[in-house]
Amino acid sequence: MPTPDAHPAAAGALDLLATTRAIRRIRPDPVADDDLRDVLFAATRAPSGSNRQPFRFVVLRDGPRAREAKRLLGESFRAAWSAKRRADGYDEGSGAEPGSPKARTAAAMQRFVDHFEQVPVVVLACLVRYREPHPTEGASLYPACQNLLLAARALGYGGVLTMWHQLVEAELRALLGIPDGVAIGGCIPLGVPEGRHGPVRRRPLAELVYEDGWEQAAGWAVDPPGTRHTAAGPPRR
Repeated sequence: MPTPDAHPAAAGALDLLATTRAIRRIRPDPVADDDLRDVLFAATRAPSGSNRQPFRFVVLRDGPRAREAKRLLGESFRAAWSAKRRADGYDEGSGAEPGSPKARTAAAMQRFVDHFEQVPVVVLACLVRYREPHPTEGASLYPACQNLLLAARALGYGGVLTMWHQLVEAELRALLGIPDGVAIGGCIPLGVPEGRHGPVRRRPLAELVYEDGWEQAAGWAVDPPGTRHTAAGPPRR
C-alpha cells in the first residue's frame, strides 16, 4: 500500500494493478475507435530491449479478413480447450459437481471458446525479430501486452492474453500477410466484460517473495489487510 505522503495517483495505480483480471466473458458491443487508440497507445509505450520497439499489433475487428481470422481462431480455441479439458480432468472429481470452482471454470472456458467469433476486437501481439529466436525475446513483447490489458481495464474493457492461436498460425500468417521474420507472441480478445473486474487472488506474498536467498523469509513481505488468496498452484508445504 502507498505511504501516507505518496502521490495521490499511487493508490489508483496500485488498485489498477491489483484488480486487472483475465476477462473471458466479453460482450459483443463494439469498442470505440478512440478507446481502442488509447489502449494501443498505452501498449506501445512499453519498454523493450535496447528500445528497439519490435512489438507490432494486428487488430482484428469486422473486416472480411478479420472475420475469417476470427473463424480460424474460434476453431483453434475450441480444439485447444477440448484437449485441455480432457487432459486436465475438468469433468472429474469436483468438476462433476455443479457450482464447484472447477465446474464454474470449465463452464466459463466453454462459453468463451463457443462465442469466440463474437468478440469485438482480437489483437495479435507480434514481435519483429532482429536475430534468431532467443529465450529472452518475450521480454520485448509481453510488457506491451500487460500495458494493453491495464489500459483496457482503466477504460472499462477487459481481455486475456492467450496462446491458442498457435494451432492455426500458418493459416493466420497466410491470411493476414504476416512475414516469416515476425513472431506471433500472443492473442488478446478484448471488449466490454459481461461481469466485472475485481481483486485478483494470488498466493500470499510471503510465499512468493524472499530476501537474501532462496526461501529466506522477508519480514516485510506482508499482504495488505483484507487480501484474499487462491488455492491454485503447487500444494503448500
